Amino acid sequence: MSLNRVILLGHLGKDPEVRYAQSGTTIANLRLATNERRPDGNGGWKDETEWHSVVLFGKTADLAKQYLTKGSQVLIEGSLRTRQWQDKEGVKRYSTEVVGQNMRFVGSRSGGGGGGARGP
Repeated sequence: MSLNRVILLGHLGKDPEVRYAQSGTTIANLRLATNERRPDGNGGWKDETEWHSVVLFGKTADLAKQYLTKGSQVLIEGSLRTRQWQDKEGVKRYSTEVVGQNMRFVGSRSGGGGGGARGP
């Protein structure tokens, strides 16, 4: 048995990037920042930010396009996917992203609204 599940709660670093597949399906790419506060070893605290690439499809992507902007707080549930590709020099590259299946808007209306969306 195995499980590939990710839950992220963070803020968007920029507005969603939206494009459309040949089939007409909406695809939204998000850059999501999560923060963690840790002791710095000197009696103080250090904030660490981790950036995540998130991709949404269909109705969930449509809702992200309509309601999310830079700074919006959002909760994403999904799974990890690693893709392999070649850069212009022919070097193999890898990128890992979260494929979001569920999205919930968190915070005030100006910060992304209330409510939520369930993906396909």
